[in-house]
Amino acid sequence: MDDPVAFRRTGSIGRTATAGVPFKPGLELRIGSNIFRSTNGVVKIHGKEQLVIEVKPERGLLLTTLDLYNERCIRIAHLRRNVLTLNDSGRFTVDGPLGQGLSPVDNPSILVTDLQSGHVVLEVRRASEYRVDLTCAKLYSHKGMPVEITPHYCRIGSVTTLFGNIVEARGGPAILG
Repeated sequence: MDDPVAFRRTGSIGRTATAGVPFKPGLELRIGSNIFRSTNGVVKIHGKEQLVIEVKPERGLLLTTLDLYNERCIRIAHLRRNVLTLNDSGRFTVDGPLGQGLSPVDNPSILVTDLQSGHVVLEVRRASEYRVDLTCAKLYSHKGMPVEITPHYCRIGSVTTLFGNIVEARGGPAILG
């Protein structure tokens, strides 16, 4: 039984790629204790793209785009590829690379802080070439619902708490709430 399997290889996420076609795995996002495999880097909260993570491993880059809202559903800040383009009264700061390439072995991180409350709004870390960890967050969705991420769970409002879930995104977004 000659089987065409000899001409196919399987990628690290279980997908099959045809010989000669370079296989590029999706981005694995770890949000708290939850794992979203093979994502496109987008995080949707209540159906809206609120966070986008881009990894450029060949240049050692981690880029984050984020919309921040308050409890009244008003957008108060916009982070575009690690640069604050909208920042209500200078309320937020960003600590992280601004597009300068690091060596490919460095694992960059982005830290967004609310100067008014002193809270970390978002902490994102590149753990490996195709894995990014969202270890900490305290923000609001576009519907004014609190979103809290700790190393142990991800809570959206007072109804939904995710912990220990493994989700295959199949090239789509990580969906929260």
